[in-house]
Amino acid sequence: MKLEYSVGIDLGSTTTKAVVLDGGARILGRGITNSRSNYDVACQIALDEALIHTRFSLIRRHLDAGDADALLVAFERLFRARQYASQLRALDATLRELATDGVGGLLDGVLAEMQAEIGALYAADGQRKSDFFRDLAGSRYMELAEQQARGIPGAFDRLAGLFDKAILVVENSSDAVGTFEEHVRGALGDLPAPRADLQRAVDAVLGFELLQIGSVGTGYGRQRLPFPEGQIRSEILCHGLGAHHMFPRTRTVLDIGGQDTKAIQVDAQGVVTSFQMNDRCAAGCGRYLGYIADEMNLGLHELGGIASRSTRRVKINSTCTVFAGAELRERLSLGERREDILAGLHRAIILRAMSLLARSGGVEEEFTFTGGVARNQEAVRALARLIAENYGERTINISPDSIYTGALGAALFGWRDAQRRAEVPV
Repeated sequence: MKLEYSVGIDLGSTTTKAVVLDGGARILGRGITNSRSNYDVACQIALDEALIHTRFSLIRRHLDAGDADALLVAFERLFRARQYASQLRALDATLRELATDGVGGLLDGVLAEMQAEIGALYAADGQRKSDFFRDLAGSRYMELAEQQARGIPGAFDRLAGLFDKAILVVENSSDAVGTFEEHVRGALGDLPAPRADLQRAVDAVLGFELLQIGSVGTGYGRQRLPFPEGQIRSEILCHGLGAHHMFPRTRTVLDIGGQDTKAIQVDAQGVVTSFQMNDRCAAGCGRYLGYIADEMNLGLHELGGIASRSTRRVKINSTCTVFAGAELRERLSLGERREDILAGLHRAIILRAMSLLARSGGVEEEFTFTGGVARNQEAVRALARLIAENYGERTINISPDSIYTGALGAALFGWRDAQRRAEVPV
């Protein structure tokens, strides 16, 4: 049996996203990975992840059991554990191949501990800081390497340097991840008790031929995507159409990504009517927040929560990454609380976005906020306050999947292109 699909790929400055749609423009799967220097590999891994998600969606359609949702959550954890183990084996082999300076014995302790932790990491109550292999394996590797190298001059630096070299090989290898069939069959065997219904659903889905009939690429790095020129669309068009598809009454869209901010006005069909974009630098974008997180020795995901505890916002004069570190250190030296500094930084970022919105045509009803920064609760609060102050009450839409908005719009364009080709007589 064949299942035709269209895919949209959004190559951002920090992450690459993929969305798979079926013929009814329904989302079947989503995939995300770190962007990397090899854009072909980043696109392929994001697509592979989206197709894995697609197959799990199809498995769900074949299950009628009352516990289908809980069963699939547990089943996917087993699948992901096997996928992680496959990448860990590839990391192990690559590290040992590169280890030429006498740290092989230290690697034994680090890698044995990481292997032993897989079950707990993917247990129902497992605490995983990231779903990206580089981040998940990297943080634990460094912790264990520091323990193993304690008291041995220069050993930690050598272990860290080895990881930096090895991870580039592993994360750019599709072979390291393994195949869907390999891991899904293994996960069936890992179930605490056999499930004939799940076995039948997996067999049915493995019998599907997934046939790509449309594809469009977009994003900050779109000009370097491995796509023909006719299959590239601007970020503006894709974010506008994607936001409209998610929320059909949308008329204004704000996207704050890793490298740029876009204010977009769309009509009732999702067609862009005007836009403004800060294309000169990354001031006030995700990269800026990442720089601030590094300066404060915090995780990017922690910034919003800490800022929300502020009792007095500090006025920030610049959101330029060049000057941010100096101003941040100055504020801290003056005794300002980091909560108040971060609250001021978030407001400064949103003020920049408000300027773009004003120049694009203002904020109409309804308004949709997309991009990675839409996951930051303090940024959302600051935006809601400033919109209310300047434009009155507006419906503000934020999807949990807002980071995929550009890829969704690209996939929709892919379907339209495929339909137009089908209508042309051969």
